[in-house]
Amino acid sequence: MSSPDVSPALFVVGASHQTTPIDLRERLALTPEKLAQLHDAASRLAGLRELAVVNTCNRVEFYGVATDATAVAALEQEFCRLSGLDPATFATIRRLADGSDAIRHLVAVASGLESQMLGENEIFGQVKSAYEGAQQRRSVGPVLNRVFQKAFQSAKHVRTQTAITVGQVSVANVAVELAGTIFGDLSATRVLLLGAGDIGEKTARAFQSRGAGSLTVASRTLARALELATEFGAVALPFEQVGQRLHEFDILVCSTAAPHAVVTHAAVAAALRRRPAHPLFFIDLALPRDVEPDVATLENAFVYNLDDLARIAERNRAAREAEVARALALVGERADSIWRQVAPQASGRIEPR
Repeated sequence: MSSPDVSPALFVVGASHQTTPIDLRERLALTPEKLAQLHDAASRLAGLRELAVVNTCNRVEFYGVATDATAVAALEQEFCRLSGLDPATFATIRRLADGSDAIRHLVAVASGLESQMLGENEIFGQVKSAYEGAQQRRSVGPVLNRVFQKAFQSAKHVRTQTAITVGQVSVANVAVELAGTIFGDLSATRVLLLGAGDIGEKTARAFQSRGAGSLTVASRTLARALELATEFGAVALPFEQVGQRLHEFDILVCSTAAPHAVVTHAAVAAALRRRPAHPLFFIDLALPRDVEPDVATLENAFVYNLDDLARIAERNRAAREAEVARALALVGERADSIWRQVAPQASGRIEPR
């Protein structure tokens, strides 16, 4: 990533749950293959000096250092091409900021202040993983190295010095709370966890803490399903048997990394015919979604996705709302301090187009 010797600018551009509905976020999420393609293309963009990509189920954001707005526009074009998205559509949902505003946004994101579920823990690790990935690709340099490292310190300070994590919620906990609300005592409820990654593990732990009596784990990698099942005293199910055995379960919690839906309308319709008068509840924590949207049109099929869970979690937000203003003030102070340190190297401006 090289450019003429002009004053570069620190910037962030991207989209998140705050401006983008879930059906569009599905298109924005970058698979590992597309992320690698984007980095490869970005490495050849004139004027783009540094780049780190935060790619989660609720946001895709590009933090970078560029010599001018043309480089940022070219990065957006490349992203839209890979996502199959009209650049004009992306322009209506994207967020663009530079300088201290970009730092302020990063600190707020890492602190959990920009999350669907205020104060959640997962985002800190996701941003850290994004930075580590950029380090491995050698796409970050002196500016982003300092910005991210200082942002992590600042986020920890915000979380420890305020009460934004009081009554803390996570996707896994909200999912299990929802199941408890629907079924009451979970001891006789049959739960299938489809996906054995980090979210699947946390969901299994949350279900176990609520007394779920029957847990089954399915994953594309059977060894991982067996590992997680052994840890929680659950049963492992080969992934290819999920469709034909859906009727055996009451709740299906989905969190795979599949690029397309793995639970189809046809499979659920067949399962419901085998369990008349017994509903099937789907908690879809994946993006792209694991459950085909039209499953929700079936009688006795109930589907909750990430946005649904976020709305449910809003009632828990009140306990932390009073701390938000104080947390944002700390974010601003920390961001201004970081900016003073990096401004000599990245004091240019990226003007919105």
